[in-house]
This record gives sequence, structure tokens and C-alpha cells, in this order.
Amino acid sequence: MRTLSILIFLCVTFVTHSQDKPAYRIFTGEGKKTDYQEMLKQALKADVVFFGELHDNPVAHWLELELTKDIHNEKGSNLLLAAEMFETDNQLIIDEYFSDIIKESSFENEVRLWKNYGTDYKPLLSFAKKNNLKFIASNIPRRYAAVVSSGGFEALQKISDEGKKYIAPQPVDYDPELACYKNMLSMDMGPKGPDPENFPKAQAIKDATMANSIVKYRQPGELVIHYNGSYHSDNHQGIIWYLNKYSPSTKTVTITAVMQDEVSKMNDESKKVADFVIVIPSSMTRTYK
Repeated sequence: MRTLSILIFLCVTFVTHSQDKPAYRIFTGEGKKTDYQEMLKQALKADVVFFGELHDNPVAHWLELELTKDIHNEKGSNLLLAAEMFETDNQLIIDEYFSDIIKESSFENEVRLWKNYGTDYKPLLSFAKKNNLKFIASNIPRRYAAVVSSGGFEALQKISDEGKKYIAPQPVDYDPELACYKNMLSMDMGPKGPDPENFPKAQAIKDATMANSIVKYRQPGELVIHYNGSYHSDNHQGIIWYLNKYSPSTKTVTITAVMQDEVSKMNDESKKVADFVIVIPSSMTRTYK
């Protein structure tokens, strides 16, 4: 009778699991199945964790917040949050809001917020404020990225010394053969301006500024979680290429989110893209259009 009960239990368990519709699966960069706890374990060993998100994906945003909470449980005040979605010239406003010098309404009116801020980034900012954590606005002001997009790196020399404080130190190293920049020339990413060669340079100045922001604020023993679009950190390029130049000894763990029709196995094109790959069903809802 006991054997029969066990067999029935195993059959029910198998059928139940086979009917599950998982919202995500986690794989190693080599494509082997892993889990959230292993991803957390490895993240805790890093100096900087890059969470490469899909900007409109609710699963990626939820996991960003959950990972942040769990790392904070271990690191406490030695955790810093940093994000592409906030620009360096807004750092003062964030600091004033966190210090309760200005109201939340003033903060939201003055900072250039992304349209999905309320659903996707406000929870991260609120968590940092509640727990007295530093939140770093890491990205270049968009007006200066536009300067590079239209006039190349040379156009940055026209910017005042005050303005240059918000940008990575000049001159900026740039490798046009790096895949993350070279491939942009063939991508359909909207108007590329009068000189298409300047298009990936605008991406590079963002990457350089974000890397510089991390180095600027991080102190020994602290762990930084940096939230960014996956293209900025995939293949250990983009921000990481510059971080390796500014601070070669920094230990990183990279996470990326991808969408597939089937999540039971990671597609080959995602292999080696990051240390951990979160595979999310293509049918997943989006946070905005």
C-alpha cells in the first residue's frame, strides 16, 4: 500500500509540474540550468553586479527588486544602487530627496524620469531611500549624448568645464571594432544623424560615463548593483569594457534577460552573453508600449 501511495504521489507531481507555465528560467552563460539561489550566491561575491534588463519586461523588473532585497540582507549598508535610467546631473536632486530636503513631488517633477518609472524604477528608488542606501545616477545627461551623436567626441570640447563634470574624463577611449559598437551601424535603431559613425560613439560615451560613475562612488568592500539595458553589458562589453580600463581589478557578475517562445532550454545565441541568463516567455506582458 505504501509503495502504491508513493507511485500515485510521484505521478501526480509529474503531471502537475509538466503542466506548469513558468514565468522564467535561469541558465548559466554556458546554457546549463541553474536557479535564483545560485545567481544570488555568485552576485554576492562580486564588486559590481550588472543587471541587463529588457526595459519593458515585468519579470526582469521584479527580479531586479528581489535580487536587490536579498543582496541587501547580506550586505546591508555596503550596498549601492546605480542606474542607467538616471543622469549624472540629477544626482543632487536624488540626494536632496533622500535627505528629505525636497518632497517626492519636487523630485519627480525635476528629474527626467522614464515613462515606466512608476511601475519599474520607483520601487528600487523607494527601497534605497527606505534603507538609507546611496542611489547613483550613472548615465550621461542625454543632451550631451546628443552632442556626440551629431558631432562626435570632438564636439564635447565645446561644453563648459562645469558640464564636463557630468561626463567621463576626456579624451574617451573608443574601439570602433568592438562588436557592441560595430553592430549598431547595421541595426534598425531609428535615425542615425548626418554621420552614422557617430551613432555608436553616443552609446560609447554613455557606457564610459556609467563606468566612471561606478568607480567614482564605489568604496572598497562595497557592492554595486547597476541596472541597465542588456545591450550595455552583454558579452562583457559596453560599460564593462570601460570599467576594466578604469578599474581593472573590479570583479563583476553579469545578468541578462532574454525572451524566447520556449523557456525549457536556452537558445544558442544567448550563450556566453552573460554569466547568468534569465529566459522569459515571449508571451509575457509588457509594462509599456
